Amino acid sequence: MASKLDQLRDMTVVVADTGDVDAVRRLKPEDCTTNPSIVLKAVGTDYFKDIVEEGIGKGGSTAEIAERLTVSVGAELAEIVPGRVSTEVDARLSFDTEASIAKANSLIEGYEKRGIGKDRILIKLASTWEGIRAAECLQKDGIDCNLTLLFSMAQAKACADAGVFLISPFVGRITDWYKASEGVEGYEPDNDPGVKSVRAIYDYYKSNGIETVVMGASFRNAGQIEALAGCDRLTISPDLLDELHNDHGQLTRKLEAKSGSGSVDPIDEPIFRWELNEDAMATEKLSDGIRKFHADAEKLEALIAERTK
Repeated sequence: MASKLDQLRDMTVVVADTGDVDAVRRLKPEDCTTNPSIVLKAVGTDYFKDIVEEGIGKGGSTAEIAERLTVSVGAELAEIVPGRVSTEVDARLSFDTEASIAKANSLIEGYEKRGIGKDRILIKLASTWEGIRAAECLQKDGIDCNLTLLFSMAQAKACADAGVFLISPFVGRITDWYKASEGVEGYEPDNDPGVKSVRAIYDYYKSNGIETVVMGASFRNAGQIEALAGCDRLTISPDLLDELHNDHGQLTRKLEAKSGSGSVDPIDEPIFRWELNEDAMATEKLSDGIRKFHADAEKLEALIAERTK
């Protein structure tokens, strides 16, 4: 029997959640996703040593060099995968729509200078109200967006209203919160709160004819991935991709697209903020995720500052 990874490829677009070039070459995903944590890890590897030195050698402010290195990591991945590479806007801009748009355009310009068109890139933005509004503007300019740090139906509805290309609901971080809150060791896949959240969003989108792509992310184990087999896309770390590759059991499709064109009421800012406020898990994990991505961005800038002394 084919491996579970190969069976998954027949149901779902497989995306690698990594900046590890060797792993991407070996596992052959369709797309790659990155974030500040992944970029920080990548630039610390031997593979990127010369690229880092070159990026620093071109001069500029610490922030400019950090952006240059972020694009360099994405450009290397874009040379390998046939599809898209996601690159994240600075987390510190998560509540500034105009600054997020400016940074997104700067990233796209950086890729174009390397001969990589905007059709190969997804701009990642946090699923704050301001990030979603930035994505709405960028989409109108032909720049496709990946809305990340998504933990709630309110965020998913607002992203759909904005016409974003893709959302990344975070399975594992949702599960982490509920495990701590409920004092349990774990959940069976079908009862996993993170899995149930993505299934609910997927069903809502498909039953209402919403074209935004659903890409489950942030997995803690292979069981969560298997429970979402059939989702539009799944972005998976190399260790879990390897686990699926080495497992030759039967993989059953769990999600099926439901055709529909239901009438959906738009979600405005007061309702969005209220529903997010009422969801303690989503509120806490969104804030926590922004802080953690910002912390890793600061670590990258500290590394650059040390090298440029």
